Amino acid sequence: QVTLRAGAELDARRMNQYTLILRAACPGEDEVEERLFVRVTAGHVLRCDTPFASAEGDVVQVLADVAPRTPLYAVLPQPLGGLMVSGYGGVGQGFSSPSFLQFRLQNHNTPLTLTRRGLVLAPDNGFDPSKDTQMFRLEIEVMDHHGHNCSGAVRVEVLPSRRPRVTFPEPHRAVTVTEGIGPWEVVTQVRARGDNVHYAILAPVAPTLFTIDEVTGEIRSTRRLEVIRAHLLIRAYNALHPDDHATATVNVTVQGTDRQAPRCVPAIFVSQVPETVCPGCTLMTLTCTDTSTDGSLHYALEGPPSSLSHFCMEGPQLKVNTTLDYDSEAMAALGFQFTATIVVTVGGQPLQSTRVPVLLTVTPVNEFRPACPPSATFTVPETAAFGSVVGRVAGTDRDYPLDSLEYSLEGGSGPAQPFSIDRRTGEIRVVGPLDSRQQKSYRLVVRLTDTHNDLDLRNRQSRLCDVSVRLQAVPDQLPVCIPEVQELRIAAGSPGSRQPVTRLACHGGPDSGVLTYNIVGGNEDGRFRLEGSTLVYLPSERAEPHPFVLLVEVWGGSGARRRSSVVALVVHVTPRSTPVPPSTTTQHTTLQKEPLVVTQIEAVWDPPAWFVAVMTITGALLLATLGCMARNLLFTAAFCSSHSNRAPGKLFLAKSSRDVVEHSGGKEEQGHPRASSPVTSPVSSPQGQFDGHAQDPCTGRDYLFNSVTGARRWI
Repeated sequence: QVTLRAGAELDARRMNQYTLILRAACPGEDEVEERLFVRVTAGHVLRCDTPFASAEGDVVQVLADVAPRTPLYAVLPQPLGGLMVSGYGGVGQGFSSPSFLQFRLQNHNTPLTLTRRGLVLAPDNGFDPSKDTQMFRLEIEVMDHHGHNCSGAVRVEVLPSRRPRVTFPEPHRAVTVTEGIGPWEVVTQVRARGDNVHYAILAPVAPTLFTIDEVTGEIRSTRRLEVIRAHLLIRAYNALHPDDHATATVNVTVQGTDRQAPRCVPAIFVSQVPETVCPGCTLMTLTCTDTSTDGSLHYALEGPPSSLSHFCMEGPQLKVNTTLDYDSEAMAALGFQFTATIVVTVGGQPLQSTRVPVLLTVTPVNEFRPACPPSATFTVPETAAFGSVVGRVAGTDRDYPLDSLEYSLEGGSGPAQPFSIDRRTGEIRVVGPLDSRQQKSYRLVVRLTDTHNDLDLRNRQSRLCDVSVRLQAVPDQLPVCIPEVQELRIAAGSPGSRQPVTRLACHGGPDSGVLTYNIVGGNEDGRFRLEGSTLVYLPSERAEPHPFVLLVEVWGGSGARRRSSVVALVVHVTPRSTPVPPSTTTQHTTLQKEPLVVTQIEAVWDPPAWFVAVMTITGALLLATLGCMARNLLFTAAFCSSHSNRAPGKLFLAKSSRDVVEHSGGKEEQGHPRASSPVTSPVSSPQGQFDGHAQDPCTGRDYLFNSVTGARRWI
């Protein structure tokens, strides 16, 4: 009997089969050995994993300021040899448990919530942030649909919040102002410490004499104030955690006065000041009148430290104190604006004062020209593709906004300058073919023009910068095909079909691009064609075996840098009726490649035009002369042959009414006739008379001749 050892755990995923060797022997017999195979299969069990199932339970830590009903912990299944349940803790995670598990909370003395999907949630009202570290324990029982169950525990430690509490450094404050303050004037300002602090007035609700800026804490009047005492209750709170708040009280006293404040013109001063205004220059002269008897007016400037450092009051005049540099980071941080208040008092009494708000905006002036980069030399390979980045011209400009430049290429882009420049970034890109053998470097002239550096957009400055671009030579690389010579045997298919033969294995260099293939020899009858790198045979009605020697040219590269290699294919085509070994048998033969240098010299003769014309005319005359000579020789031979075969007295003179005997001074013309086609008549003549009639082939004239004496006479 074989039993499982106590304490042993089986896991079908780790070991699904055991081999046991058993030996047995009886007295007086030989020992027998057998093997027992034990197969472990996955069963339906439910176990709770540690640390969830431990006595202490799993631990999760959260802050006291966590939002209500935030998921803090989840009981998740782990598929390890059945069903194992473990926990996963963390605030704000996306937890999900299967629906076939049921979860039940065994202890109910906790504010935490356990959902039906095994999620532990924070209390509905959140944790109490005022307490120190808090501890909560949850005992959870898990059950599946088969009735198997297990249990575990979770401890939730609530730690104090690390963010600062909202507090008022000055919880009580008293402010005294004079009557006559207009609407929306600042009465006072409260400040509280903390994160994301916002402000609100809790009391009084009515009448609403004051309002508070919820972000800055400035308290302003909503109407013209009269003599009154007001008690304001201000609350400061964390906008993200409204429960974190504090309160303060502000007592506002509005005092009356019997004397009128001075009247000033202008009542408010708003102006634009260029950054090049000189220190000591007057921006504005304030004109004030007073109805009091003493008439002594005092002028003072109030406002932020930045405004008091750049401007000052000399009597009623507002003047520039220091240089206004628009191109500085400090000026940009201020938004290029200064705010201040001119306070005019009578006899130095604050109860009899007038306040004149001042708003000054500093405007830019284009003072500096753009500057070229210290180094503007770039290197680019001559095989760079269209649009490749060569480099960036990093010009500078001290006017604000800094380095606000536009870039342009003098002369534009073209064959002599195959580059372009980005108008905004200054990146130089390739827009044309490059060849280091024709030109090794380019000198580009880049214009830098500043933008948005002056209130007048037409006031712009520019500078020309020299940029050098060097071409890096890249060795030519021919396409390589393996093998370079192939011998193939195929059986022809049916006519009209398409029969793939082989696929060429060729590759080019890194910049060769897509290879192209072309049959340049051996395909006179058009039985083969190329589809990409695949050779296709088009069967015909040919009945006898026929070998084909094809030359395929493989091209790579682009433009002037295209290079090619030649592949030889010997294809033996066997008709369908001829018994052959199994068809489509491909034999690859790789020949030993030896270096071969081919030198081809072409002699070209290019004579002048006049020489060609003279030779043409001379050749024409020579041919005409040779033709005439050949014709005369043929005529003479025929004439002699006709005379030797004709007997004397056999010649007849044709009688014609048109025959006329010409006399040329009583003397007959002597000579041999040139005609070879005499015309005879049945009239015989004596020996001294003309017995033949013929026609001259050159002139076309008829004449009479004597066949014995050779005399002739023109008709």
